[in-house]
Amino acid sequence: MRTNFARLAMLFMALMLVLSACGGQPAATEEAAPATEEAAPSEGGFQIPEIEEGKFNVAAVMIGPHDDGGWSQAHYEGLLYVEENVENVHVAYIENVPEGADSEQVFRSLARKGFNLILGTSFGYMDPMEVVAGEFPDTMFIHLTGIKSNETNFGNLMGAMEDMKYLAGMLAGARAKKDGNTKLGYMATFPIPEEVRLGNAIALGMRKTCPECTMDVRWINTWHDPVIEKEAAASLFDAGAQVVFTGADTPAVADVAQEKGKWGVTYDWYGSCKVDACLTAPYWVWGPVYADITEQVIAGTYKPGWHYFDADTGALGLYGFMEGQEMQPGVKDLDPAVIAEVQDILAKMLAGEFDRFDVFTGPINDNQGNVVLPEGQSLQQVDLDAFPEFGLPCSIDVCMKWWAEGVTAELPE
Repeated sequence: MRTNFARLAMLFMALMLVLSACGGQPAATEEAAPATEEAAPSEGGFQIPEIEEGKFNVAAVMIGPHDDGGWSQAHYEGLLYVEENVENVHVAYIENVPEGADSEQVFRSLARKGFNLILGTSFGYMDPMEVVAGEFPDTMFIHLTGIKSNETNFGNLMGAMEDMKYLAGMLAGARAKKDGNTKLGYMATFPIPEEVRLGNAIALGMRKTCPECTMDVRWINTWHDPVIEKEAAASLFDAGAQVVFTGADTPAVADVAQEKGKWGVTYDWYGSCKVDACLTAPYWVWGPVYADITEQVIAGTYKPGWHYFDADTGALGLYGFMEGQEMQPGVKDLDPAVIAEVQDILAKMLAGEFDRFDVFTGPINDNQGNVVLPEGQSLQQVDLDAFPEFGLPCSIDVCMKWWAEGVTAELPE
């Protein structure tokens, strides 16, 4: 499968224009904040942080602010974890960096400064990082959420968030059923396989606990815009949704749910689920993954490629269900049998006994009544990542270009 990715990745060029942002709680705190500069007049409009001589220097480039309450904040805390847990490491970050020429210059400037490991945390950084990685063969570049790698000094990193979205879908379905309103909503970002995959995982979980439930979809075409996120969430609630999920970066969906007397499911960062109307939050814990990669790069043993981790790494969490966390008010009074089933599946995920391929195992039908997977058949990794028109040899014809049964929407052309 990795060979297929390396050979055929160029066929994804149309997809590259799309932006992306995309365990227990991290131990690090803001007291150890890494160096950063934002939008100061300098190279490419950004002041590039300095390295610390004699240390291994790690830098992250972020699409949003480091305290966005979601995706970028989770990566920021991952950096703090690295600095606190890997010996002789200095970390820094640059936030609010757009894609295109600006990001390419930022990556090039960080490499020129002498950073040893550079992390790009947005889908739209992929092509600029690939270019710069070719210019600096002694620097390691890791790109989040995309599909490219040169298998030398430019690697790809992503995790199976579909695991936690599936469990959150089970909780949301049970909540909607208990409330007597079986309509859900999904505020999706861009029509790429990642967002369709996560939406389908939600729908599969939803139908497991509420077979009569349906889910509407709104595309917002942004990863971080609090105003647009609030407007889209309100639109879904006003259209009748009882529970709304977000694929974007801020906790806006839960804030709107609080106003509407309904329920929201936030994303990315454990701290996003901060109001009573938030049912739960599927979230990332990047620290252990980043620390492991950093240690391997220092040791010279890291082999960049397509690194897709699962829940047994401890890098994925479901808020209210991890060690030391308390269930949210909207979850506590659900059917005890549903709670027990979610806890059981989560335990299996954390033990490596239930993974992303179990989430996508048949029988699965699409929302047009077609059989996607017969009983017992599972999708493979390439199916999770691809649309068929981009040329990857999927194990089945549909790849990830379908909506699961219960989704009352069509994919954009």
